[in-house]
Amino acid sequence: MTRVCIFGAGAIGGYLGAALHEAGADVSLVARGPHLAAIRDNGLGLEKGGTTTRYRLAASDKSADLGKQDYVILAIKAHTIPMIIDDLAPLLGPDTAVVSAVNGLPWWYFHKAQTGTALDETPLEAVDPGGRVWNEIGPERASGCVVYPACEIAEPGLVKHIDGDRFTLGEPSMEQSERVRTLSSLMIAGGLKAPQKPRIRDEIWVKLWGNCSFNPVSALTGATLDAIGTDPECRALVHAIMTEVREIGQAVGVRFSVPIEKRIDGATAIVGHKPSTRQDIEAGRPLEIDPLVTAVLELAEGLGIAAPTLRHVSGLLKLQAETLGLYSRP
Repeated sequence: MTRVCIFGAGAIGGYLGAALHEAGADVSLVARGPHLAAIRDNGLGLEKGGTTTRYRLAASDKSADLGKQDYVILAIKAHTIPMIIDDLAPLLGPDTAVVSAVNGLPWWYFHKAQTGTALDETPLEAVDPGGRVWNEIGPERASGCVVYPACEIAEPGLVKHIDGDRFTLGEPSMEQSERVRTLSSLMIAGGLKAPQKPRIRDEIWVKLWGNCSFNPVSALTGATLDAIGTDPECRALVHAIMTEVREIGQAVGVRFSVPIEKRIDGATAIVGHKPSTRQDIEAGRPLEIDPLVTAVLELAEGLGIAAPTLRHVSGLLKLQAETLGLYSRP
């Protein structure tokens, strides 16, 4: 039986854990606080399609309780990964794969990227300060995962599925590996869509394209996606950011298959939704600025690309977050 630990059994992590359990995997969860207490008392609840199902899964706030795994899926904020390296160690055997189900540019991004730039085989300082994750976990363990579903924690121990069921998987090397094939098969057996894509970085950037444009504008204004996309000045600002981000991505070999206007229209069609960065502000949670924005600007600097619009909006967002006590500059 394949052993999978979900490190960060929040909304997305809980949804993934339930699906993998349905597929027959031996699933364990790393969680904390009232959420962990509720999972231990009543099992992990998943509300989907008007039906709530409870799953009795091993859960702990101490990874050493859970043993070595075949897969560790990191379902936490990307900027917090360096903080949990010591907690990961007890879960890792010689062949354990570490799957980053995170937003933004992942810590392993330039492993086997073959961009032909000086960035190849180097860690991203914005998400992996000092290269500690790269050096101690090792990029050879890493597989990529782009997360599309929307879920929320309705109450401690209960995850509510809102929309979507696709998790795109891929290797940094662009190979069709057995380990990703196995995980994809498990996720599909659990009722998810889990395509294995050789060009996983293209998938990362298409999602990041929206994250580093709509997210800051929503965070600064409090507006929903549809409001931003229908406001002429905000739409023009998003377009300018996307133009700069596309130039940065193309400089490291990314293929953008969707025109900018179509990408904006797709986000604008989602009525009444505020991106995660604005949700974090309203909930008083630390902001995920570095993987979504700072890492992109790090690439721009390394490549000699100006990106003035993104840089100015990033400055506003960081000052706002610092003022609210939700972000600290490195």
